[in-house]
Amino acid sequence: MELCARELAVWRGERCLFEGLDLTLGPGRLGLVVGANGSGKSTLLRVLAGLATATAGTVTWRGNKLESLPFEYRGEIAYRGHLDGLKRDLTVLENLRFHATIWRGRPELESLLEDVALSAAANVRVRFLSAGQQRRASLATLKLGASKVWILDEPTTNLDKSGRGKVIAWIREHLATGGTAVVATHQPDELAEKGALVVEL
Repeated sequence: MELCARELAVWRGERCLFEGLDLTLGPGRLGLVVGANGSGKSTLLRVLAGLATATAGTVTWRGNKLESLPFEYRGEIAYRGHLDGLKRDLTVLENLRFHATIWRGRPELESLLEDVALSAAANVRVRFLSAGQQRRASLATLKLGASKVWILDEPTTNLDKSGRGKVIAWIREHLATGGTAVVATHQPDELAEKGALVVEL
């Protein structure tokens, strides 16, 4: 199982964000996407997740182009961007239950809340959380599914030292159990793994 990109190019009007981009990531592999603001990191991640269309080139997962990916494989790719993807009028616990229902899982939500230091905020509506707490809650939803590919856009943004350490540990655990991850970051050193593929835009 590999996530592959071949000859990817994205243009915005007359501006080329990137072109001729190739990458191949299999089980246990990490890709780090680095570059200045506006260089196209978020765009690349959205293309790899099948949420945006490249000007040229193809992205495949399990040998299938993303636009024609069989339904049973779509849930194997999880994307977390700058927006938290949470329902702001639901509590943290209600949001986690909602995501657990989508994934048809029966996780131990109490232990997950404790893991992300949100036990005390379990019954607080998301709109009243701090930016860091919202980020923790959003990333916690990754643990509710069985996605094989994590595509994360600056996942440690708004997190304190403890939160960053937790997310990094999760990513390393995901890789160690055969998962694949693509992470856009301004701090590649904290995520560096032996054999990581670095894509500079």
